Amino acid sequence: MTTSFSVTKTASRLGLAAVAGCLTMVLVAGPVRAEDKLLAKVNGAEIHQSDVALAEEELGPSLAQMDPATKDENVLSFLIDMKIVSKAAEDKKVQDSEDFKKRLAFTRSRLLMDSLLAGEGKTATNDEAMKKVYEDASKQISGEEEVHARHILVETEDEAKAVAEELKKGADFAELAKKKSKDPGASDGGDLGFFTKDQMVPEFSAAAFALEPGKTSDPVKSQFGWHIIKVEEKRKRKAPDFEQVKSQIETYVARKAQADYVGKLREAAKIERMDKPEEAAAKTDAKTDAKPDAAKDSKMAPAKK
Repeated sequence: MTTSFSVTKTASRLGLAAVAGCLTMVLVAGPVRAEDKLLAKVNGAEIHQSDVALAEEELGPSLAQMDPATKDENVLSFLIDMKIVSKAAEDKKVQDSEDFKKRLAFTRSRLLMDSLLAGEGKTATNDEAMKKVYEDASKQISGEEEVHARHILVETEDEAKAVAEELKKGADFAELAKKKSKDPGASDGGDLGFFTKDQMVPEFSAAAFALEPGKTSDPVKSQFGWHIIKVEEKRKRKAPDFEQVKSQIETYVARKAQADYVGKLREAAKIERMDKPEEAAAKTDAKTDAKPDAAKDSKMAPAKK
């Protein structure tokens, strides 16, 4: 699934970029509502509860371990410092430097992008779209065979044969796995839980899915070593309930909508790559060549009523 477009900063980066970024966020926060509590004034400049909430959103990761009271106090203190330092920066004409202008322009563009894409994602995550994704995925999942198996992993074929002999003599598979297996899951008796064919390396899957429940394989070689496999049970895979995966589906739908939107904007944009002029020229030529055919097709299409 696609990437997040959030902007993050930390209070430890109280440099020009952080001040500019946070100041921009405060400036675009919009009009203060009547119920928005006034928390402090710094040389007459007001700091409201909404400013603290916005700063907490921006500084999120650095505040995660704090209790609410400590967090609010630290954020308010940060905002007070930000007001003081940013005013000092203005007095020194820092805002007139080229570096500041570039950073402010970048922050503005990033904020505009994030805001627009957040809206696109929110619009896309309606019940109908999410249910469709769920239903399509459920069709692919439901009915697929799953195997619940254990295994014992050893270095050599001779070790694997020795383990197989012990099992034939009645040794308990789970206990033997704890003693002999070098796999991280050895402490659980080599239990791998349920898995589908594509979740394991081909050699392992082929052997596991060929076994009947309760049966044990001969030594099987893979890139990890030599395995002895025991199948506990088989079943047809069932899709989880919609509510169990709703949040994951919501994230997927939102990010896909954002990626599709960006893709459409890129297609319509004139992008000139000065670092790859030949590639850029080829793409421009391809677009130019496509225009006459597209125009011809549109003229030939019957008008819709």
